[in-house]
Amino acid sequence: MNLILFGPPAAGKGTQAKRLVEERGMVQLSTGDMLREAITSGSDLGKECQAIMSRGDLVSDAIVIALIEARLKEAEDAGGAIFDGFPRTLAQAESLDAMLATLGKQIDAVVRLKVDDAALLERVAGRFADQGRPDDNPESFKIRLDAYNRNTAPLLPYYADRGLLTEVDGMGSIATVAAAIDGALKAAA
Repeated sequence: MNLILFGPPAAGKGTQAKRLVEERGMVQLSTGDMLREAITSGSDLGKECQAIMSRGDLVSDAIVIALIEARLKEAEDAGGAIFDGFPRTLAQAESLDAMLATLGKQIDAVVRLKVDDAALLERVAGRFADQGRPDDNPESFKIRLDAYNRNTAPLLPYYADRGLLTEVDGMGSIATVAAAIDGALKAAA
């Protein structure tokens, strides 16, 4: 099964994806995690990504798609992928469909975590203070949140028209959100 988890940064996608990895053996393809790994590596790509993300800008489609493509076979071999933070534009969604088609696969379900932007900003400010993650800088986060809301809007009808989109209240408890996601996956199976 291939699942896309939609939701702005800090909406809880990572928490839910990790749970699905543990329970279902799927591979989480989190662009945020992959970008942070690139930054931590100190590679030229990592330095480029750090500069882009520190400004609050989004990393180019070419970089993100290359990161996803490098891990796609591993995910398919494990029984499916959880796409977390990808796709974020219509062009990326079309690229993802094309990549999966080369493996004879497709997206099976799309879950959108609906959240309150103001509550997210509070969450990120707290996480930045506690963990110091550079991509959680509240000013950069506001830019990323705006970009998410602007760029992701066209993706919702793209997946809804195909009957793949389920919306879940992402402001509930972790267990409540998990139960709603499990229900969406059961319906897609």
